Formats: sequence, structure tokens, C-alpha cells
Amino acid sequence: MKYLYYPGCSLEGSAQEYNISTKAVLKALGAELLELSDWSCCGASAAAAISPLLALALPARNLAIAEKISDVTDILVPCSACYLNLKKVEETIRREPGVLVRLNAVLETENLKLSGRIRVRHLLDVLSRDIDVNRIGSLTEKPLSTIRIAPYYGCQCLRPYPVFDNPEKPVSMNPLIEAAGARVHPWAMGGVCCGASNLNTHPSVGISLVTDLLKEARSADAIVTVCPMCQLNLEGYQNKASGACNADLQTPVLYLPQLLGIAFGLPGDDIRLDLNLSANKAFRKKCRQ
Repeated sequence: MKYLYYPGCSLEGSAQEYNISTKAVLKALGAELLELSDWSCCGASAAAAISPLLALALPARNLAIAEKISDVTDILVPCSACYLNLKKVEETIRREPGVLVRLNAVLETENLKLSGRIRVRHLLDVLSRDIDVNRIGSLTEKPLSTIRIAPYYGCQCLRPYPVFDNPEKPVSMNPLIEAAGARVHPWAMGGVCCGASNLNTHPSVGISLVTDLLKEARSADAIVTVCPMCQLNLEGYQNKASGACNADLQTPVLYLPQLLGIAFGLPGDDIRLDLNLSANKAFRKKCRQ
């Protein structure tokens, strides 16, 4: 299995543990990642407010760089926001050929050209559809039988492109969690918004959404996600959420590959729980970390 790899900005900044554990787990699973050379920001959510064309041209540049590598057709993207932006280009040029002409006029300034042959894949898509779940089970050296995990998907890896799961009732993480020996926390909040940038622009709205999620996860040992924004919001605002409802809502929030890495018995440098603000001693003890 060989994939092009687009880490995006968050995975080289606030979500380094996601980047490190993703690479380590995929290597353990036998997948080869080829990181794009000279990749650039996908535009996040800011570019669209400036220019619709810019919002497509920024991720299109990365896809055009990917097309230079002739023997690989899939690009793996762990960050849900990056995935959504790159996926939007893939879907838009497929439906609207005129947009492709405009994008190539922009890309021509860097001697790049986009044809649309690259398929954009989210990390969870790859883990849930390309990897045999029995392979995960066979690599599990430290079954996480003492912990219960609340799988949290967020919005952007599932909407508006329901490629690999049902955005209203997502379940693609369940077999992966169970293959690692853990139990799945039964809840209906997996696809509910964490508040995204509302935590900065409309804090009361954002805190309310985070509080609702953390309250529903109280009987879980940890929340596992695949989105840097979701992880940041659910981990970084636990004190405010606890204060908002006068209850202790402190809950470890990990990335899915971190959880799998723990189960695989990977060394700490490949998992980097030390970068998680909420990975408390009680959780580490249960995971034997």
C-alpha cells in the first residue's frame, strides 16, 4: 500500500502527535507514505472569506504537485479540514469543468497543471476500508480491554461528502477500536459539531457545544477523534465546560492513531501522549503507559 501524504499545517504545529502517530501506525500496518514536497496551506477556513477562487486554488496547488508522482493515485490526508478542502477541489472539477480551466490558469504561474486524477482520502477512510481489521487485531500486543472509548468524528470528514460513513450515524471507528481490544462507548454524539471556530467568534455557543459532548462522554475513559480542531476544542476547553455546568468534565482526548499505537505497543516517541494536555495519570495507568 502506497499513498501520497499531505500533513497540512496543524500537524506540524498544534497537532504534532497526530502526525507522528499517523506515520508510525501506518508504517506498522505496512503502508508507505510519500509526503508531498513543497506542499502549502490548504487555505483552512479563511481563504473562502477572501476569494472563492483562492479557496480552491490553494488546495488545487497541492493536488497538482501530487499529480507529478505518476505511480500513486491516492493522497492520504489526516486533518479533516484539509481533507474537506482538497476533496472539494476533486468534487468541484469533476462536476464543473470550467472551474478546472480557471484553476489551471492560476497554477500555470508555477508551471503546474491539474487534471483531476488524484483521489483524496481521509485517514479514517484508509484505516476503515483499505486495512483489514484483522491486521489491526494481529498487531495488538497490549489489548485495551480495561478502557471504553467514545469515537468522535466531527463534521468535516463526513460532511458534505459521505464517502466512507454515514454522517448522521457514523460507525467506521468502531471496528478499529474493538480490534485494539477496547470497548466502544455507546453514544449518539459522534457526528455532532464541536463548535469549530465558534470557540473564538461566539464563545458561549462554542462552550455550550463542547459541554454537551463532554457530558455525554463522562462514562467513557477517553474520546478518540480524527480532527485537530475537534481535539483542540474538546481538550482545551474542558475547564470552561466544567465550570459552565458545575461538574468535572475532564476527559482524555486522543487521536485514533495514538490509540492504535498504544495497542500495538509502539514506543512513546511514536505516540507522544506527552503532547496531549488531557492524557491524565489515571488513563495512562489503564493503558499501561
